[in-house]
Amino acid sequence: MPEPKTERRQYPSSIKDKFIGAVLTGTTVAKAARVFHIHDSAARYIWKKYKTTGSTENLPRSGRPHKLDDTAERHIIRIARRERRTPFTNIGNQLPSPVSGSTVRRVLRNAGYFRRVARKVPYLKKVHKRARLTWAHLYCDFTPRHWRKIMWTDECYIYLGDNHGRVYITRRADEKYLDECLVATFKQSPVRVMVWGCVMEGQKGPLVVLEYPGGKGGGMNTARYCEQVLEGALRGFYREMRTERGQVIFQQDNAPAHTSKLTKRWLTHHGITQLYHPPNSPDLSPIEPIWHELKQIIRRRPHHPTSVEELRLAVIEAWEQIPIECVNKHISEMPDRVAALLEARGSHIPF
Repeated sequence: MPEPKTERRQYPSSIKDKFIGAVLTGTTVAKAARVFHIHDSAARYIWKKYKTTGSTENLPRSGRPHKLDDTAERHIIRIARRERRTPFTNIGNQLPSPVSGSTVRRVLRNAGYFRRVARKVPYLKKVHKRARLTWAHLYCDFTPRHWRKIMWTDECYIYLGDNHGRVYITRRADEKYLDECLVATFKQSPVRVMVWGCVMEGQKGPLVVLEYPGGKGGGMNTARYCEQVLEGALRGFYREMRTERGQVIFQQDNAPAHTSKLTKRWLTHHGITQLYHPPNSPDLSPIEPIWHELKQIIRRRPHHPTSVEELRLAVIEAWEQIPIECVNKHISEMPDRVAALLEARGSHIPF
């Protein structure tokens, strides 16, 4: 009784090419087959095929025919681009001949489209985009020497339990619930602090943990901003930088306390020139990513703060740990931000 026919083994192209090279240099087919661990019949077949076609590549197999033609695949891509949030299954159901979500996923993957987490950004109206474009035109001719004279300032909230992002730890399977292997979470924690900070190229300015009573009317207002920031931290640092660098331009966003008459009067009285900053534009300030660095340092602490006072100390320590190279890196990107904003016509930019 004849033996059943076995399926021919597929050898990698790299092995077949080495085998052919050995035979071409004078080695016998049988010896080359033993060297590269190729079955005798397969070696003879590969050599015969090479002599006939000049190649060892396998011919494409017929396989199962595609469910979609090029027109249908382009239609899927158009739907996905038009309806970014629509699930793959719903896209497949919109075709004249519906297909599964996995088929839609394959088509989009081949075209470079994947499901990703949408990045959260401030909402931009047309008036915001026009203001951002005006900003880009105003400062498109700024050189590194100009950006070095800008004092970038901002406020930021730091929450207790602000543990966004994944935290990786090293543990065994039976250590899952050890204290040092857990990350505590706080549901709508009222424990938070607001900080104000400023940076310039080559210089970290003071960091202020702002004091305010909270509750109705107890938030950060113009009077507290002028008292704790402008008179408290900014005034001395601004004088120091002006003595060192000559002209210094002050930047702040459009928070109500920043744009009030009292604040403008204080800045004018002290001869402080302001940099125009468009609304809803945190991506145009290099201090924004520095807040991210500060929060990351706090999250990496072996023991997380559990009270307002511990959080206050942790913030101050984290500010001291931020390297000046980090500050300089983000400030050096300002020409790139301007160029990207001009190209985007005032829309969002990847900063």
